[in-house]
Amino acid sequence: MSEPRSDEARVIPLRRPARAGDRSGGSGEDPTGDAARPTSVETRLADALGFLSRRLRGDYTVDEFGFDPDLTEHAVLPTFRPLYDRWFRVEVNGVENVPSTGGALLVANHAGGLWALDAAMTAVAVRTEHPAGRYLRMLGAELVFRTPLLGELARKSGATMACAADAERLLRGGELVGVWPEGFKGIGKPFRERYKLQRFGRGGFVQAAVRSGVPVVPVSIIGAEEIHPVLGNARVLARLLDLPYFPLTPTFPWLGPLGLVPLPSKWYIEFGAPIATDHLDAQDADDPAALFEITDQVRETIQSTLFRLLVARHSVWR
Repeated sequence: MSEPRSDEARVIPLRRPARAGDRSGGSGEDPTGDAARPTSVETRLADALGFLSRRLRGDYTVDEFGFDPDLTEHAVLPTFRPLYDRWFRVEVNGVENVPSTGGALLVANHAGGLWALDAAMTAVAVRTEHPAGRYLRMLGAELVFRTPLLGELARKSGATMACAADAERLLRGGELVGVWPEGFKGIGKPFRERYKLQRFGRGGFVQAAVRSGVPVVPVSIIGAEEIHPVLGNARVLARLLDLPYFPLTPTFPWLGPLGLVPLPSKWYIEFGAPIATDHLDAQDADDPAALFEITDQVRETIQSTLFRLLVARHSVWR
């Protein structure tokens, strides 16, 4: 599938900033010309041995939510980086709209069919593309945390239950919090409804931002709809397995385990301008009209950005 091109709406990827430990400054060359520097293989090996040593000694910290920065940095993020860099070839715009310090709520559209990889790719983008290299604390559904292994890994990666109390504690603690308010309706929506936002609920995420006095950053993600196009929903199987839906895609379940592999669509992530909430008071946090106004603004910003990015991209695959 391809979309018409537009000369007025173009996706202009930002240059990726130099990351911590990048001696080349992003150019791919060693400016000192020092041939005695350790090779990347040697560096990675040293990092891996250091990581294993810290784990064996118990020399790492875990916060009250279960977040383990050391494990996230040296095991979880490196696992997702090949998907981010080579499989989905993610390009990012507007990362400067994410605050360098203090709390902020990032609100994004949701898709994926079988895998909600948009949350993971957004977290990688925030960590690797933002000059401050911040972690994104994701809010997840209860199903995630009651799934064996997945729930524990999600906790250690910085995710927590999608409830107002946890969201407010994180925001007031100066963290970046990510929420995908479409939930399972967004992940499992039919392919014919791709990039059409589902209901954003009752604006609970906005209430948490208003009570915490932090900005809301709209995030628009293109590419996740095509990794597992949902052609149907086996409702009987979903009820038997106690799942919100059971997707039928071009590859799953027909190809067995191979059908779980996401298609290599081209991804774009755009961080929109922050929407301030610090001008509101405590009474506004309980005012449905005030909450709806901000919720609608966030939703409309994401939807219009999705349409603009769709017009601008060359095709699903590049």
